[in-house]
Order: sequence, then structure tokens, then C-alpha cells
Amino acid sequence: MGKEKLHINIVVIGHVDSGKSTTTGHLIYKCGGIDKRTIEKFEKEAAEVRTQSRTQR
Repeated sequence: MGKEKLHINIVVIGHVDSGKSTTTGHLIYKCGGIDKRTIEKFEKEAAEVRTQSRTQR
């Protein structure tokens, strides 16, 4: 029989702009839910958006 993955439900509560999504995303990454290639893709996209934002000021 193959390995079974443990599933848990987590609730994250906090004020607006307190880092809930950032913390949750980091937790998922650290637990192996997101591969390094996907994280690198998101980092590249974020850098491009920051560059575009600076040029539109």
C-alpha cells in the first residue's frame, strides 16, 4: 500500500494586512505543498509587477 498523506484543516485569523496570506503561503511551501519552481515563477512575476509599478508613477 502507498504512503497516505495526513490532511489537516487550519484556520488563520488576523487583522487586515497582518500577513495571513503570506504566512499561510510560507507554511504550505515549507510543508512541501508548493515546489521550488513554482515559488521562483511567482517571485519573478512579483519583481516584474514591482518594476511596472515604479515606471507608472
